[in-house]
Amino acid sequence: MKKTLANQNITRRSNRGAFTLIELLVVIAIIAILASLLLPVLAHAKMKAQGVQCMNNHRQLAYGWRMYADDSRNYIVLASDDGTGAANKLNQYAWTLAHMDFDPNNTANYDLTVDLSQRPLWPYTSGTPGIYKCPSDHSFVTVNGVQKARVRTISMNLYLGGFAGRPDATSTIYMKLTDLDDNRAGSWGPSKCWVFLDEREDRINWGNFMTDMTGYSPNNPAVYAFNSDLPAFYHNRGSGFSFADGHSELHKWQDPRTTPPLTLQNSSLAEIIYSQASPRNPDIAWLQDHSTRPK
Repeated sequence: MKKTLANQNITRRSNRGAFTLIELLVVIAIIAILASLLLPVLAHAKMKAQGVQCMNNHRQLAYGWRMYADDSRNYIVLASDDGTGAANKLNQYAWTLAHMDFDPNNTANYDLTVDLSQRPLWPYTSGTPGIYKCPSDHSFVTVNGVQKARVRTISMNLYLGGFAGRPDATSTIYMKLTDLDDNRAGSWGPSKCWVFLDEREDRINWGNFMTDMTGYSPNNPAVYAFNSDLPAFYHNRGSGFSFADGHSELHKWQDPRTTPPLTLQNSSLAEIIYSQASPRNPDIAWLQDHSTRPK
């Protein structure tokens, strides 16, 4: 009899401590609601943190770019090689010789020692590999079944050095830091001239980003166009920029034609796809105004 009463007491206590099915469902529903509220906040916080890191990267690149010029009689590191290799001695002064793609045989895609660490800008960036890639770019190259992160998101303003110094027919190619002085004819000041930007992973190729200056002078927005290159939009439809005076900023794009959907892990798209007219696109107007000036 005593054992039976003891067992009944234990059963009563167990029943009082257990959840009913309805209570469990209520708890699960509350957790789901809290998760739905918290996840967007966490995602926004992560995006903001990546934007801050991106700006830090750009500032370091801009400082390194300026220090190189200070040590080189104001000559700047060049935006791009011209594809001729040793035939043009100026190619050695390009900030990168790598032409990005997703080819596993192109080891410069994922191995810093092949190109970036050998280039003239590297010593001025403290040998910090992370600053060459936006933290929001997760592109990779598959090598023998292994995914290897690509090393670069950054591209440089073509008009700062051009294709190994090659002149442009209508726009100014700047070769020295002092050429960007506010008081010089045809210039507009280093605070307005961008040096590096984040380029989208499916369009990045050579070291330069070429802004198509068609329609800038004389002013004719009806003929604005993109010419192969498109900027990234990793940060809430914006791209990171560094400027010749050393500051960095995130610029948000306004026109959806500037930000077509990414084609992930694909850089084999024919260039004609994005070499297209984009009349009266305010983003092109901004890029033109911050890239160069007419001769």
